[in-house]
Amino acid sequence: MPILKPTQYVARIKWLGRTTRQSALLWSEPVGEVFAAFSGVAGEVHAGLTAPSCSRMTSQYKQGTEIRNTRQFSVLSAEELADIAARMGLEALSPSLLGATMVLSGIPDFSHIPPGSRLQGASGATLVVNLYNGPCTFPSRAIEAAHPGFGAKFKPAAEERRGVVAWVEREGRLALGDEVRLHVPDQRPWNHLPAALAE
Repeated sequence: MPILKPTQYVARIKWLGRTTRQSALLWSEPVGEVFAAFSGVAGEVHAGLTAPSCSRMTSQYKQGTEIRNTRQFSVLSAEELADIAARMGLEALSPSLLGATMVLSGIPDFSHIPPGSRLQGASGATLVVNLYNGPCTFPSRAIEAAHPGFGAKFKPAAEERRGVVAWVEREGRLALGDEVRLHVPDQRPWNHLPAALAE
């Protein structure tokens, strides 16, 4: 019996990028297409089958512990990105400044699609959604460099709208304009989640 349900939600790829340099400013360069390999996008700073755990995982591992890389892609919603820009008082906000890998348009409440969901492209390339990507200070620095006086506004404006991080389950090509279908786990939410999060 299938454990994932294809949904009627089909997004279109509006932007693709690669972050090729590790620096204080998280900056991705726009590209027309990428090949999603099992290790991520070749030449990308977030590529690799494994990666050192970051400060967000200290409840599970000591920072720097080698773990499975579930952050090969940073995927944003075009609609949520426009909302962030408006909340910051900007006409637009480039995905480059957020270190994005891909921007999709067409899936509502995108940042909160269930963990374990799949984003499947026309080529068969499939990403597994790991978790919501909480706002951090790296984009704030890049935004401040591009839009002086606006960097500090990013984190509160991006709360609940920062997109998701994902890893590659099936290899394939992803290109601007491609359609991407959302597949969700065929299970109800865990009844005890509110209590567990309140502990």
